[in-house]
Amino acid sequence: MHVQEWLETVPAVAVYALVGLVIGLESLGIPLPGEIILVSSALLASQHGDIDPVVLGACATAGAIIGDSIGYAIGRKGGRPLLAWLGAKFPRHFSEGHIATAERSFQKWGMWAVFFGRFVALLRIFAGPLAGVLRMPYWKFLIANVLGGIVWAGGTTAVIYYVGIVAESWLKRFSWLGLVLAVLIGVTSMLVLRRKAKKATPEPVVAAE
Repeated sequence: MHVQEWLETVPAVAVYALVGLVIGLESLGIPLPGEIILVSSALLASQHGDIDPVVLGACATAGAIIGDSIGYAIGRKGGRPLLAWLGAKFPRHFSEGHIATAERSFQKWGMWAVFFGRFVALLRIFAGPLAGVLRMPYWKFLIANVLGGIVWAGGTTAVIYYVGIVAESWLKRFSWLGLVLAVLIGVTSMLVLRRKAKKATPEPVVAAE
């Protein structure tokens, strides 16, 4: 069953809780499809009045900020042995190459790696734990964490929600033309944010064989 189809079968409060939980766990360092759940829920909110987009965005933002903070605390306490353990458990996401790439991002960009990491799938999982492992000052981490959580979670919810509203309205008036234009607006907005985020992430270095 498609994610959005499944979300339509559960009550609004369950959708809020699920979004906050999945995004929180992903931010904590567990590889989960937080972005997919958020986008699907925001699109669902645009089609069903039972789901409040403001509450949805708030839950997503809270999950992102709290999850990252817990990840930071775990990383600070666990140190590099934690990264080695994660690499053994989740080699696809926490390989030595991925960890090295994320670490270079933190060394070069500092707290901005936490902020822009929200828009990059790899760094979104790494940001909290790695900031703790590298012992980034908590006040810097907290500022970047809160701002990144608000912009990413709140912004994604708002963009997808209004794209869904506009698409539905225009579809009634202009058929597929309205849908295409509405989708292009949303996709363009997301690509601009992703492009800025990727500029803050150095390219991974391929080891010579």
